[in-house]
Amino acid sequence: MQFRKLGRTDLDVSLICLGTMTYGEQNSEAEGFEQMDYAVERGINFFDTAELYSIPPKAETTGSTERIIGNWFKARGGRDKIILASKVVGRSAMTWFRDDGSPSELSRAQMQEALDKSLKRLQTDYIDLYQIHFPDRSMPWGSNPTQFQSLDLDETTHPIGETVEILADFVKAGKIRHYGLSNESAWGTMSFISEAEKKGAPRPQSIQNAYSLVNRTFETALAEIALREHVGLLAYSPLAQGYLTGKYLRGARPAGARSTLFNRGQRYEKPGAEEAIAKYIELARSAGLDPAQMALAFVNSRSFVTSNIIGATTMEQLKTNIGSIDVTLPKEVEDGINAIHQLHGNPAP
Repeated sequence: MQFRKLGRTDLDVSLICLGTMTYGEQNSEAEGFEQMDYAVERGINFFDTAELYSIPPKAETTGSTERIIGNWFKARGGRDKIILASKVVGRSAMTWFRDDGSPSELSRAQMQEALDKSLKRLQTDYIDLYQIHFPDRSMPWGSNPTQFQSLDLDETTHPIGETVEILADFVKAGKIRHYGLSNESAWGTMSFISEAEKKGAPRPQSIQNAYSLVNRTFETALAEIALREHVGLLAYSPLAQGYLTGKYLRGARPAGARSTLFNRGQRYEKPGAEEAIAKYIELARSAGLDPAQMALAFVNSRSFVTSNIIGATTMEQLKTNIGSIDVTLPKEVEDGINAIHQLHGNPAP
């Protein structure tokens, strides 16, 4: 396993991070235990979860992933050997996270409630990296980047400076060690950094955004911020929800696969996406590489990436994905990737 510094902290996190959002939905507790055991055996020391998980988000399974991880800590011990990341939801219409049934937002009361509940489910006194899952303000993230056209610049939200102060208080209380961002923009990231510096408060140490062969939008502005400000990328969906394995090509829907079960893959079914994916699959196979491992090895090799968040529903998938750490892409393969990107850039932002 390889390790990289988490932001400006003294923490060394594994370049492969174990994503756990399937635990409690597609994976049972026993399967989650098996995955975590194997990940640790392979040298992974970084787990990522969220109060929202498992996926897809719904009231019945909220917090189930954290509970499974907490039970694993209780059964296995060794909490101090794992760098644990979780998340608080941002502003949304979802009403099942808070005891009073309020829609979620980043108020002090809601963030405190969220953190305390996560700590209880995880059976721990602290979270190493506490992330804002998505912003309190409206912004163009995920699969709808055209939201710029309808931004409400006069909307009422909790200011970023207020959120920084709340997170700083969590650090002072010893309930979190560091904090990070997720689904954030360049403007938002620099605003957090600026507010932290003005207040003499802790800075964000990471940003968890989507990044893959079919979504390299992080490179446009955020990559420079990640490198210059030491707010490295925790890349999620590096396999584009499994589309980069080729299993959904030509409309295929394998039994038990996420898009088969939940029909949530529209981000990777936009015009031009399948053509790009097919070319990446062809490139991998012509080079004698597993398509999944080629896609993951590309993410692993980026200098602005702190850790690559992989997930799996089967042990075979998990072993393949973690095995990408041993794959180094030849120059001709990287040149081929960039040539495809030039012609089919970011079809699934």
